[in-house]
Amino acid sequence: MKRPGLLAALAAVAGVGAALDYGAPDPESQAPLAVGGKRRLVSSELLQDAISGEKLFARAKELYEIAKLGEEEYNRPTRVIGSEGHLGTLLYIHSALADLGDYYNLSSQSFPAVVGNVFESRLVIADRLAESAEPMSLTPPTEYREPVSGDVVLVENDGCDLTDYPAHVRGNIALVRRGTCSFGKKSGNAGKSGAVAAVIYNHESGTVHGTLGQPSPDHVATFGLSREEADGVIARLRRGESVDATAFVDAEVKTVETHNLVAQTAAGDPENCVMLGGHSDSVADGPGINDDGSGSLSLVEVAAQLARFDVRNCVRFAWWAAEEEGLLGSDFYVASLSPEENRRIRVFMDFDMLASPNFAYQVYNATNDAHPVGSQELRDLYVRWYEARGLPYTFIPFDGRSDYDGFIRHGIPAGGIATGAEGVKTEEEAALFGGRAGEWYDPCYHQLCDDLSNVNVTAWEINTKLVAHAVAHFAVSFEGFPERSDAVVADDGAGTYGQRVRYHGSRLFV
Repeated sequence: MKRPGLLAALAAVAGVGAALDYGAPDPESQAPLAVGGKRRLVSSELLQDAISGEKLFARAKELYEIAKLGEEEYNRPTRVIGSEGHLGTLLYIHSALADLGDYYNLSSQSFPAVVGNVFESRLVIADRLAESAEPMSLTPPTEYREPVSGDVVLVENDGCDLTDYPAHVRGNIALVRRGTCSFGKKSGNAGKSGAVAAVIYNHESGTVHGTLGQPSPDHVATFGLSREEADGVIARLRRGESVDATAFVDAEVKTVETHNLVAQTAAGDPENCVMLGGHSDSVADGPGINDDGSGSLSLVEVAAQLARFDVRNCVRFAWWAAEEEGLLGSDFYVASLSPEENRRIRVFMDFDMLASPNFAYQVYNATNDAHPVGSQELRDLYVRWYEARGLPYTFIPFDGRSDYDGFIRHGIPAGGIATGAEGVKTEEEAALFGGRAGEWYDPCYHQLCDDLSNVNVTAWEINTKLVAHAVAHFAVSFEGFPERSDAVVADDGAGTYGQRVRYHGSRLFV
């Protein structure tokens, strides 16, 4: 049954309205900076001055209480799509914007999204627990949610063709090399060949954090495995030895209806919009206060403070659902745009994780030769801001790991900033930014501990001021910024953006 609309859906969440006191807007912070009875034109300096770490952290406290709404179903605080924690998040964002009166035109976009949850899993190879084994996102369970056993069968080539799978894989466990085609393709081919499970081993160091993508009835329970653990097994198989294994996955894959939220200024030229977004959902494993509570709350706070000012160009804020399931919300939104609506978006800015505890100030390395023209100008705007304040920064790949991906593929200039996820901080970065070399930028990435203790408020405030600067800059003028073109970047595997095909969201899919 379809939900009767966003507000009705949110109101149906038992206890949300009663359990949470979002508070009235601060009259001082919301009062317009008026000149002659009219709002003053936004300026970067004034909008940045309105941003404080104290206000951001106060919002984080509210968001953590909302995440607790997911505890009854998931036994932990979470804001994963379909949970009461996510519905409460949407209500919080919608309420914060509605409290600003008619400054924004608010809309929601409903769409079906596939969500997966792994409750328990293990892979035992030759009587040893495979420590690097990780079930793929959106994997189905093993048959009857019971352990399945068989011989490990090495699949030749990359397992992208059914002919790669030997006949004796039937009833056994396929061991497939990562590469060339999607993990979903490999899992489906293993299923078609009669395998009871599949293990995809890495051709690089480390395990595979992957997703099977769009569910298929041919998929079988599928794990990623590190090259280090796979090498010994492969060596034994190539010597003609038999290696047995047992796989177990208790999981579910289901479709839920969820919502994108969009707020566009009523004022400003609607033919020239600056758009910015962050995702409203978390993974099932935790509350997601940094990922992406930090980015989504930065947008809420900037939107609230912008309402004190006038704008010349329209500003459009978006909170995407189902980013953690593979950028589903942002992909759905961009694919739904007509050509005319697409061209109205002059630039898109993505803000996913702005408060990592072991942070670096990261700028997506978007260039005009590999991405829609204007992406490099946006990158350089961020760089100039950091440099003007004597702050260090580093470039990171623009490789499809967040919601800018759909915009780039549809020809819209894009970019963004971040503070790091599961990547390891280098000695050089520790010298620049402080923190701990050799550890993740976010030690609680996609974990239960991504809570109120998992944000660096100093980094969060600085980056939110940069968000405010970028909004104010384009809200006043696009002078000197390239006009939109009809060019769409092709996925030809060449150049910086061609590398995007390794990712679609936070997990590898090839």
